Amino acid sequence: MSRPLSIRRHQDAYLVSAAHVNWVLVEDGHDLTLIDGGYPGNAADVERSVREIGHQMSDVRGALLTHAHVDHLGGLAVLADRYGFPVFTGADEVAHAHRDHLQQMGPAQIPLLLWRRGSVRWVTDIVRLGGTDRTGVEGARPYDPEQPLPGTPVPVATPGHTDGHTCYLIPGSRVLVTGDALVTGHAVSSLDGPQLIVRPFSHDRESALASLDAIADVDADVIFPGHGRAWEGSPAKAATLARETAGFWRP
Repeated sequence: MSRPLSIRRHQDAYLVSAAHVNWVLVEDGHDLTLIDGGYPGNAADVERSVREIGHQMSDVRGALLTHAHVDHLGGLAVLADRYGFPVFTGADEVAHAHRDHLQQMGPAQIPLLLWRRGSVRWVTDIVRLGGTDRTGVEGARPYDPEQPLPGTPVPVATPGHTDGHTCYLIPGSRVLVTGDALVTGHAVSSLDGPQLIVRPFSHDRESALASLDAIADVDADVIFPGHGRAWEGSPAKAATLARETAGFWRP
C-alpha cells in the first residue's frame, strides 16, 4: 500500500513530505532538479511524487544533496543507480557521500533519544525504511553553480549538522531549501516551527549554531526544510526563532 505524501508548491518548487523526511523538486520547463531523496525505502515515494507533479523520472537532470545522512541520501543512492542521473553536493560533503567516513548518529547514540516522546515509534519506522543502511553515492561530486541544474540552485554553505552541509536557494521561486541546518519539526521534537534539529543528530553543535547566520543572510520568502512543514517568512526571522531553541538542545 502506498504511503501518504504531502506536496506543497511555491511557484516552481515543490516540498514533498513523507512520514519522517522531506525532499524537494524544482521545475524548470520540462526539466527537474531533485534535492535530497529520503530513506532507501522512500525511493518509490520519490518516483510517485515526480509523477504527481506531472513529470517522469527521465525529466530529472540531476540531484542535489544537502548532506549525506541516510534519510536524505538513501533514496538518491537507489534512484541515481536506477536512472543514471548525476548527484552533486557541497565540496566538503563529497567524501561523506562516498562513505569515506560517516558523520551520523549510530546505534550507540539511540539511548540519547529514547526519553523523547515518539522516539520508539520513530526508531521502528526508520529501521523499516532502511535507516541502518550505510550505502553511499560513489559518483557524487561537488556542485558547480557556474554549471547549474534546472532552477539554477545557489549553494549556501551551512556546516555543523555535517561538515559539508549545504542549503540551496531557488532564486526564481524565492525558496530556501534548508535540509537539516534548520527544520520546522521532527518526530522526536516537541517543538513546532523553525528550530535546530535535536542535538544527537548533529556532528558539530557550535558550527550548526553559527550557520544560522548564513541562513539569515539569504533573501527568500519561504523555507523548505528537511523535516517539518514549509515556513513562510524571511530566513532571518526563521534563524532567530531557531536560535531561540538552543536551550532545548539537550541530550
